[in-house]
Amino acid sequence: PFAPVESFLGQTFKVTSQEATKLSLAFSGPPLTSAEDCRKLSEDVQNAILAVATVYYWLPKGQGTTLRKMVRDATTEVVEGMIQLTETILSAPLESLSQEQLISTGGVWEACEQVSSLPRDNQAAVASALAACLGVVKDALEEMEHALMEGQDPYSDIMEDEELGFRGNRDTYWSEADRKLLSSCMGLMKASKACLKKVLGVVKAYGKADSPEQIAQLDDLADIANEISPSVDELALSMYPPVNELAVRLNAAKLASVLKKVLEITKTSHVCPPSEEGWVQFLTDAVDHNMNKIKNFTQGQL
Repeated sequence: PFAPVESFLGQTFKVTSQEATKLSLAFSGPPLTSAEDCRKLSEDVQNAILAVATVYYWLPKGQGTTLRKMVRDATTEVVEGMIQLTETILSAPLESLSQEQLISTGGVWEACEQVSSLPRDNQAAVASALAACLGVVKDALEEMEHALMEGQDPYSDIMEDEELGFRGNRDTYWSEADRKLLSSCMGLMKASKACLKKVLGVVKAYGKADSPEQIAQLDDLADIANEISPSVDELALSMYPPVNELAVRLNAAKLASVLKKVLEITKTSHVCPPSEEGWVQFLTDAVDHNMNKIKNFTQGQL
């Protein structure tokens, strides 16, 4: 289990934070640190960083790839922070503690502090990954809703007619036909948000990381759910005027297929008891319904 690795990780991150402080203080002003002290300092920093990396490599792959990736990202941040601190010290004159050096030291502290908020197992890691995806999708949806409500011209806030003289340009407006197509695209984006919200709910309620099979199912879910937000972004970008219907259709089809896969993987995994199958079917139907409407609106493009 992750618990012993986690406590080792906590200790090594703490030591690294202390080494960063010692290193920074040694070069915070005159007199010059002796060659012997410099050698000892750099050795200690190197050992601390090696210990952090070793603990990451100790983490068994069987604990889950989502968890492992989060631990790797936290470890990388510590290593990069320490590199930056060292470079800052090397490039700064020794008169006094520079602003850059203070910021870099704080950066290492912050990166080391992160270990306390790392997920405890793969279930928590996957829940955290899903929550992050949901945040991105919510933002994209709100942005698009805002643009559609702005009236006929989604660029009104960024284009000043006196300066640019673009007003009245057909390319900055949505036609009635565009709006009909876009309402089904919005339906798909709303289904994406609902899908992530529901999947996050069942992962929190029923997700377990006790067996290799459960851990692998959670990883599969996180992997495919990670594709939702980039697919939503691509669809949203293609929705701005001038609307290229074929691009909209292709991006919508990509998003629909990702959503169907997420729902399928959810349904066949341990996080979906029979009591939860109703919403899986409902959202599958919603995705199909909106995709069929998009196909009908863009029939002439094929």
